[in-house]
Amino acid sequence: MRKVLFYTLPSGKNPVADFLDSLSAKEAQKVTWVLNLIEELEQVSTKYYKQLSNTDGIVEIRVQIAKNHFRLLGFEHNDSFVVLTNGFKKKDQKVPKLEIDLAQQRRKEYLIHE
Repeated sequence: MRKVLFYTLPSGKNPVADFLDSLSAKEAQKVTWVLNLIEELEQVSTKYYKQLSNTDGIVEIRVQIAKNHFRLLGFEHNDSFVVLTNGFKKKDQKVPKLEIDLAQQRRKEYLIHE
């Protein structure tokens, strides 16, 4: 089992919480349901959770509601928790490079200050 944590910026802002606050109640409920799966299940389907290839340990949490696709990026740490760094509404086939770069930058910052 893993614990899901949200990355906090040095300013105290929480980008993932802010992203979740921007969603409708139904969208936020589905995202929360997927986060609970990740916390409770030993093995999570790649439909909801997978490692992104060609990244430095970045994982992608995938949520689909009707035709809307939402993604949360983060990284696994100490095999016991996942730190989520950013979230966005996916509009293209590929995960935007800027979002991956942001997740990797926040991962480095987190590991330095741990």
